[in-house]
Amino acid sequence: MKNRKNFILAVLALLIITFWVSSCISDDDNFTAPKPRAYMRIELPSHEYQKFDLPYPFSFEYSKHSEIYPDTSRNAEPYWFNIYYPSLGVTIFVTHKKVKNNLEEYIEDAIRFANKHIPKADDLLEDIVLDNENMVFGKIYNIEGSDVASPCQFWVHDSTKNFLRGSMYFDTHANNDSLQPVIDYIRNDVLQLINTFEWIN
Repeated sequence: MKNRKNFILAVLALLIITFWVSSCISDDDNFTAPKPRAYMRIELPSHEYQKFDLPYPFSFEYSKHSEIYPDTSRNAEPYWFNIYYPSLGVTIFVTHKKVKNNLEEYIEDAIRFANKHIPKADDLLEDIVLDNENMVFGKIYNIEGSDVASPCQFWVHDSTKNFLRGSMYFDTHANNDSLQPVIDYIRNDVLQLINTFEWIN
């Protein structure tokens, strides 16, 4: 009698455990799994360019989908300006300096500004600019990483009189992984700017 009672209790306990385990791992419709990370789709405009023709000591082509306005900040100097992309929330800040036997100083400053982003960068890629015909020499920096504040920077000079530096920033802090299409789009525009750049004496 005791054996039969123990057997019934053991079977009952086994049924309860089986029921409990099966309820924990059932294919219930209410079961939710974590969704993969997704980013919103960004519609990018086509690449169309126009000539920068203000009375500055240089000219270049820039995007028709951007606006150029002078830098009005307190420390701004002549020929400083910004290229703003209203639909993308991106600004390229551009500064110009007259060279007076201090070209190396300007180059070192530009390198230092790019290197400031290294702690948050996954990679820093450099492209050399070498256009002997138009006397345009410099570098383009592609700074990769999800938390990098300025993913694209550049500088050019004519080796004797002029130095120009540009850096790209988003209007708001964002994850660069989600904005990679915008970064690539702006980098193409920077290449167009550099490839069409000319000094005007």
